[in-house]
Amino acid sequence: MAREYDTQLIESVAVRRARMRELLLWGRQRRVRATGDGFRWLRIGLVLAAVACAGCVGWSFLKGVIADQQKARNPPPAQSEGAR
Repeated sequence: MAREYDTQLIESVAVRRARMRELLLWGRQRRVRATGDGFRWLRIGLVLAAVACAGCVGWSFLKGVIADQQKARNPPPAQSEGAR
């Protein structure tokens, strides 16, 4: 019995949130226009794009650090003054 009440409560909160979101977006015309799940997909896309950007920045930083370490280990050969 308690689980049924919890389920009802969760569903009613979800419905209220959806109604409030539509009211904020569309005002009194909320019945005419429905937002659907478009915002959920938009948020998911933004999160995935942010993760991809962070991964690219991290990879670039890592490659730079590794390149600097290799340069420090293997310095280029010094040129003699007569070779100029």
